[in-house]
Amino acid sequence: MNNVALGAMITVLPLFLGFLLDLLIGDPYNWPHPIRLIGKAIEKLEPVFRHLFPKSKSGELGAGMMMAVCIIALSFAVPVVVLWVAYKLHLILGLTVETVMCYQILAVKALKTESMKVYTELEKGDLEGARQKVAMIVGRDTASLDQEGIIKAAVETVAENTSDGTVAPLLFLAIGGAPLGFLYKAVNTLDSMIGYKNNRYLYFGRFAAKLDDVLNYIPARLSGLLMIVASAFCGLDFKNAAKIYKRDRQNHASPNSAHTEAVCAGALNVQLAGNAYYFGKLYEKKTIGDDNRPIDKRDIVLANRLLYGTAWIALIICMIGMVTVRWLI
Repeated sequence: MNNVALGAMITVLPLFLGFLLDLLIGDPYNWPHPIRLIGKAIEKLEPVFRHLFPKSKSGELGAGMMMAVCIIALSFAVPVVVLWVAYKLHLILGLTVETVMCYQILAVKALKTESMKVYTELEKGDLEGARQKVAMIVGRDTASLDQEGIIKAAVETVAENTSDGTVAPLLFLAIGGAPLGFLYKAVNTLDSMIGYKNNRYLYFGRFAAKLDDVLNYIPARLSGLLMIVASAFCGLDFKNAAKIYKRDRQNHASPNSAHTEAVCAGALNVQLAGNAYYFGKLYEKKTIGDDNRPIDKRDIVLANRLLYGTAWIALIICMIGMVTVRWLI
């Protein structure tokens, strides 16, 4: 094997092995996880930055922006330093550390595991149990959801996180390795924790929410296209997936969320989205897809099949891109 080929293999190895580790291990609850540390840092720093800035709209905007910048900078700088030291000590150590980091950034199996807990409760006929499980993976109010609402919430979460938890992290890892991957996850975590349009976070979380929209702009659209391709390999309705994607990909207040939801709705031949309650307030939302048939609990299984198919295609494309760039330079 020549030096160029060896270098190309080393370049993609952490991403490939990290992806496999994610599929095999997922996210064990009793293991320390850097994303949870980022979340705890956000919790601890929020009152600090709120205290430092005036209690006004501009003050909250400034406080939220400065906190976000600090969280993002730390999330990028720490893995840069750790990897620099690890690679300096030994190539194998550096590859091992970066593999673990790539594994921690991806969330394919965790998404499947958590959404399938909802399916399991529905299989047992336990609606209250299903509400409790779906509440762990969605931001909307779940206490009054009926079975259809529970299934929709689970399927929509799998669809949306096909981009946020899979394609987007793979893309950032392929471009800038684990440090850029952690930068993306920091922004994503900030958005999930403070990016709400409620009284508490309307101004404080605005910078984080807008930055998340920017970083996910290309990944969301790429994810939609990859999901259409994956739906053909997964035995789903790829023609309808393409049709609904073209028609309904803008049917969401977020500039990005409807892209993957539209493909999923089309591939499954169901209708997603629509009105939902958040923090006790009803938000009127457009529907996505056609109401061709009642949504069924098995659609959670099919959505996860589409997730895995898309993840593998995205991984292959990212690895080809990384090897190509390596060969060119």
